[in-house]
Amino acid sequence: MAARIFKPAKTAMQSGFARTRDWVLEFEPALPCTMDPLMGWTGSADMRQQVQLSFDTREEAVAYAERNGIPYTVHDPEPRAPVLKSYADNFKYGRIGAWTH
Repeated sequence: MAARIFKPAKTAMQSGFARTRDWVLEFEPALPCTMDPLMGWTGSADMRQQVQLSFDTREEAVAYAERNGIPYTVHDPEPRAPVLKSYADNFKYGRIGAWTH
């Protein structure tokens, strides 16, 4: 069963960077998801899919995978390109976009 090592992206629901500094080792699904006939929920009998291990550095995650004989792929994070904006631009005279209220 293969695993992937990655650095999680910042969530869209909050502005903080919590839980984005660690590297995560996550197992790929070995079995396909099945649908429950009564409720229609999806589920799986694969318990390794629920395991997520966090590491401080990429090297620690790779060393753990190699020590335990887990085949892995490393996904490097893409650099962020923040868009610098001014709050005053929301009220600029010649701004592009419809005024909503």
